[in-house]
Amino acid sequence: MVRGRSEPMATEPNDLYSRDFYAWTREQAQALRAAANRHSNSVAQVDWAHVAEEVEDLGNEQRHAVESQLERLMVHLLELQHSPSARPRFGWQRSVLSARAAIAARWSPALARAVEPRLETIYRRARKMAASELQEHEEFAAAEALPADRPYTLEQLRDENWYPAEPDRTA
Repeated sequence: MVRGRSEPMATEPNDLYSRDFYAWTREQAQALRAAANRHSNSVAQVDWAHVAEEVEDLGNEQRHAVESQLERLMVHLLELQHSPSARPRFGWQRSVLSARAAIAARWSPALARAVEPRLETIYRRARKMAASELQEHEEFAAAEALPADRPYTLEQLRDENWYPAEPDRTA
């Protein structure tokens, strides 16, 4: 049984491959393991257990890529929301656009189910990185103001038109 697997086997593997690559990798790894357990492979030289592991790792790479982009996205949303500095804002906005595009390119229902429970952990890493970057630019008050709990929903993170309110820079 593949770790964390809850979706049923699809009837059309090729359809699943094009709709949800992450789910396809999970299904194929499970099918390869089942074939290895039945010793039904006609090619005796194939290392089915390792082939299944490698297929599953392809899906894990997709999940890690999405998680990495979510972290980058949250870092720059936090900086946009809390930094009083005007100068780096355009770079952060470009990074937000780029991260959202990379997430959208890999997004699938199965990845959503895998990533959502990890959002708090991803946010804690993003918060540490944003605080470090703000402190590097001597924005200590902004770094202190970063919320301890994740302020963004998954829907907001994926919404290409959503941005948090900017800080008041008139003071």
